[in-house]
Amino acid sequence: MPVKRVDPDEAAQLVDDGWTYVDVRSEAEFERGHPTGAFNVPLMHFVPGQGMTANSEFMAVFAGSFEHEAKLLVGCKSGGRSARAAQMLVEAGFVEVVDVRAGFSGETNQVGETVCAGWEARGLPCSTVAEPGRSYEELKTK
Repeated sequence: MPVKRVDPDEAAQLVDDGWTYVDVRSEAEFERGHPTGAFNVPLMHFVPGQGMTANSEFMAVFAGSFEHEAKLLVGCKSGGRSARAAQMLVEAGFVEVVDVRAGFSGETNQVGETVCAGWEARGLPCSTVAEPGRSYEELKTK
C-alpha cells in the first residue's frame, strides 16, 4: 500500500491537529534545525570516512517510542529518507503514517532547481533545540 504524501503546509496543519512529526535525519542535521516539537529518530547516521550508514536501531527505537496507532508525520531533508522510513513503518504495522514531501530543506530536480519548498523555506516554526524527551539520545534509552 502506498504511503500518503503531503507538502509541508499540509503537514503543519496536521501537527496543529495533533499529529506527531518525526524527523528521520541524522542527529547533526536535526540539531542544525528542525520543525518545532519534532522527535528525532535517524534512519541513517553519518560516519566520518564512510558517509551515511543505516541505523540498525531505527525500528527498535521507533517502536519503543511510538504506538502503532499513533498519527505520525515522517520528514527528512528533502523527502527521500522519509519516504523509505514511512514505507518501512507501514510494513511494520504502523497504521497512521504520512510522508512529508520536500522535508525540511525542500525537494529539487536533477539540475538543483527547487520543485517543492521545504518546511524551513515556507517559514513554518523551526527550532535548533529538541524539546525534552524528543532527541534521539533520549529516545534510544527508553
